[in-house]
Amino acid sequence: MATPQTPYDAVLHAARDVTKLDCALDAEMLGSALLGSVYAIADEDRKSAVREFVGGFLAATTRRRAAAPTTIRTIFAKLVSDADGVAKVKRGAQAPSWSDHVGQVHLTGSYAYGDVYGDQTSYLATFAYDDSESGGPEHAVVALVDHNIGIVKDVFVGGQAAQVLDQVRQLCAQDELTWFREEDPARLRDAVERHLAVTDALSDLPGEGSLATDRALAGARLALLPRIAPRRAAAEPPPLSAAERTVLVRTFLASPEAVRFGLDTVDGPDLASLHFCLSLVLDHTASFSPPDPMRWSPAVAGLFLLDWVHRRAVLDMDDAAMLPRVLRGWAAYAARQRRLPQEAATQTDTAIEEMVPEFVRLYTTGERRSPATAAVAQLMADGIDPNDPVALDAWIEANRQRLGEEPA
Repeated sequence: MATPQTPYDAVLHAARDVTKLDCALDAEMLGSALLGSVYAIADEDRKSAVREFVGGFLAATTRRRAAAPTTIRTIFAKLVSDADGVAKVKRGAQAPSWSDHVGQVHLTGSYAYGDVYGDQTSYLATFAYDDSESGGPEHAVVALVDHNIGIVKDVFVGGQAAQVLDQVRQLCAQDELTWFREEDPARLRDAVERHLAVTDALSDLPGEGSLATDRALAGARLALLPRIAPRRAAAEPPPLSAAERTVLVRTFLASPEAVRFGLDTVDGPDLASLHFCLSLVLDHTASFSPPDPMRWSPAVAGLFLLDWVHRRAVLDMDDAAMLPRVLRGWAAYAARQRRLPQEAATQTDTAIEEMVPEFVRLYTTGERRSPATAAVAQLMADGIDPNDPVALDAWIEANRQRLGEEPA
């Protein structure tokens, strides 16, 4: 066969045996995988790229009357129902018997499970075809939401819903650091679609998993779920006010955790470092969505200690010596406030302790400082007060070349 001349020809070639599949689910998974290649290579607004591709495909292949082209058009039209030309798609005369059952499913269950820290939540929905013989088996759609980076990290469609659900139940029952519950389907749809919108706009997708290949089918199934009833959008809680932060810090410093790490007796020159480090802890948690000063885990601690603080703050040696101790105390305090299992608190504390050598190395090398942070660090090393505008202007003028600027 000649080399396909267009992406549409390539898809038709890849789908040439679609009519030989046994059921609608197999066909939908094939169609989703084909669209996954479009999703994966798009450099922006991936969902729109897939929709535009499907619209172009339907227009370009409208005169192809053979069984395979008409069948794959039917599948694409069900997977991406808002693409141009979907309303004109007709079942082909030679289409397999299961083609009428593509997308004809109903929800059989909706669930959520995740870790007690709040790092990740997986949403699981199960679906059955109205005609299981032609449609295929009951199947599960799973979406993994990572709350630390605010995206859907992976999606998965599996053809053995009961087996997937049973495995999840067993794993959660055996692990005190996980939870499992039934979930309202509208809440499930809202949570997954909000995070998918962020994922769709990423320039680079998470490296592993079936996100690209299963995205279209997962999206089509989510679209069958009810939406949250119209209401006034709940405003995200604002970050703590200055007064609230002061009360929280005082409460912490009177806690057993502060005593355990010797933070309740800090005084003299170290007191400024203590309060600066606590302000960094609170600043970092204010960046969460929603802001939550008590949400700490090994993963969150790693993001803070090995990345965020180097990009956002300038530490002196006293601050760098104080910060890991403050973080260990605060994380232990937060775990108690949230009533996490002791094992969860222990894991976080152990992880922070193990991060200290790398934190010290990054502090020493400055390799993760942002340009702005690096400039402030150099300014302070040169003995310039950032609050002295005259000294600051003189320093900038003297260091324009090092800062990569042209003289005025």
